[in-house]
Amino acid sequence: MSWSAKQYVAFEDERTRPARDLLAAVPAGDVRSAIDIGCGPGNSTELLVERFAGAAVRGLDSSTDMIEAARKRLPQVRFDLADIDTWQESGPFDVIFANAVLQWVPDHATLLPSLVSKLSPGGSLAIQMPDNLNQPSHRLMREVAADGPWAGKLAGAADQRTDMESASGYYSILKACCTRVDVWRTTYHHPLAGGASGVVEWFKGSGLRPFLEPLDEAERAQYLKQYQAAIEKAYPALSDGSVLLPFPRLFLVATR
Repeated sequence: MSWSAKQYVAFEDERTRPARDLLAAVPAGDVRSAIDIGCGPGNSTELLVERFAGAAVRGLDSSTDMIEAARKRLPQVRFDLADIDTWQESGPFDVIFANAVLQWVPDHATLLPSLVSKLSPGGSLAIQMPDNLNQPSHRLMREVAADGPWAGKLAGAADQRTDMESASGYYSILKACCTRVDVWRTTYHHPLAGGASGVVEWFKGSGLRPFLEPLDEAERAQYLKQYQAAIEKAYPALSDGSVLLPFPRLFLVATR
């Protein structure tokens, strides 16, 4: 799947807030090396640079567009093009930061212990993932995909996201290889201007991509029209025309 840095940063403040909250929970310590995996356009990497002054901070992402945007944003930082699930570097790193990315990477039961193995003793793995597959926003993506002439093209679109474990499931996976595991869930409520169209614009930069990419231009326009009509019913506009979008996210901070 292709990513658009421009579309993603249209809501940069809202997307960066969970990264700040995640980073605030990383234990203080002598951090000499930190890496932002799935760094996107570098907004989360910038937080690491600010927090860990003097540390060697790096970023990696599988999207060329995102890496180019990150390099423009932080020219002093090394950014590499790589897929997380095939990333072979052994480290060690004092902090591995994964903000809103691992929901696209499969087999967490294998992946998370592998990432922990790349940490130095006392190092931290910090993860934040959207936990919204059962929210109306994502349920409606699947329903519109199944109810239209594009159903065949979109049969596998929902499978791009990884089925997440429960909080206790992630705790068990990480506690087996870590000395301390902190798990919490937060629901943000983002006020989006433009009503339903604002919700659609938000998800065009993330969750809608697997549903839009296989379609031609005419199909894409019709899919979005049907999706937006459904969103209008699921998320009624407030008196000022905006929508308050509930967005649950799961957070994990594990110390080796």
